[in-house]
Amino acid sequence: MDQEERRRNPRYTFIGSIEMRQGTSEDKITAKVRELSLNGCYVETVSPYPIGTGLTVKVFTATEFFEAQASVIYVDENQGMGLMFRETKPYYIAVLRKWLLSAMIGKKVSG
Repeated sequence: MDQEERRRNPRYTFIGSIEMRQGTSEDKITAKVRELSLNGCYVETVSPYPIGTGLTVKVFTATEFFEAQASVIYVDENQGMGLMFRETKPYYIAVLRKWLLSAMIGKKVSG
């Protein structure tokens, strides 16, 4: 069974950036978000964190941001990683749903 079949929600193409922090570290890594779903995202990075790593993430667009706790659930060596959102405050869930609705509408118009 491939990654696509295991997903609970569809992922949509998304253009945004992400800041990731491990634990209480002040060090943050920035990267690009390529796909987004209600439960997680795919991050393009040549230096992915190991599977199981817990992260605090902030995803940014030009006008808004989304914040959550996430875990690395799979790694594509030297390409990127899949993150699953674990803890998200209601306000940020609303932001995420707005972004997904916009991506869904954009996919239907272009597809």
